[in-house]
Amino acid sequence: MSTKKPVFLVTGSDLAPQALALLGDYEVVYAGRTPSEDDVVALCRQHDPVAIIVRYSKVGAAAMDAAPSLKVISKHGSGTDTIDKAAAAARGIQVVAAVGANAAAVAEHALALLLACAKSVVALDARMHAGHWDKATHKSVELEGRTIGLVGLGAIGLRFARMADAMGMRVLGFDPYAKDLPAYVQSVSLDTLWREADAISLHCPLTADNARLLNAETLAQCKRGVIVVNTARGGLIDEPALLAAVQSGQVAIAGLDSFAVEPMTAGHPFQAEPRITLSPHIGGVTADAYVKMGVAAARNALAVLHG
Repeated sequence: MSTKKPVFLVTGSDLAPQALALLGDYEVVYAGRTPSEDDVVALCRQHDPVAIIVRYSKVGAAAMDAAPSLKVISKHGSGTDTIDKAAAAARGIQVVAAVGANAAAVAEHALALLLACAKSVVALDARMHAGHWDKATHKSVELEGRTIGLVGLGAIGLRFARMADAMGMRVLGFDPYAKDLPAYVQSVSLDTLWREADAISLHCPLTADNARLLNAETLAQCKRGVIVVNTARGGLIDEPALLAAVQSGQVAIAGLDSFAVEPMTAGHPFQAEPRITLSPHIGGVTADAYVKMGVAAARNALAVLHG
């Protein structure tokens, strides 16, 4: 009788030790720092995992077909748009996510981007390092009394809403699935949110229905000089439309942590636009969130396997 342990495939190069401690009955195989879809398929074919913990790359039907023992695909995070959920459902494979595990980290990063935009942190830093002193000429945006519009009121959106409310901001939110909202969040339609928000922050999953939610038409409905923050998914924004809106002044400044194609390659138009503050999709990447997401991903997968 074979004593070989069943395999967990991790589409990344590591997993928190606290998560690994939960997987002692399994062999853990890593796909590397930047695995391609083909790499994942090849590893599925080689190891026939019972579970995949998804950190990077996409997991589609080809990977699932290459792993006949596969029972569960567990996201190391909350967004499952990189997993072909329809293909998984058709094959009886459960898809689970570590919902809320990185909520504090992402909400804090969204707030950091909002503040960086409103207070011109990046531009002023560059000016100071170049020897300038702009005290007599610069004026930042005061957020107290301004309106923030949140698209998505899940764990991250609601945590961000609480911080915005604490700063004295009026909080508008759109989420057709949210219930029992706190009193400081006013549920509105998207049309109202576009029209009334001084700043917009995206916190919803990417779906076929909301791809390019922020586009030329919706950006034109916003207040002139609106601030845009996105720590969710890059596909929620029509990137050429946002760039045009920034260049025209319709959008005063944007803070972005996610992009339509990742990693961003050299020569992307955003890189030459100083009114767009960029970070490399690290909103949920903290030492604490790394542990929380790893443990949740492992526990979620084990819950399915031990069903």
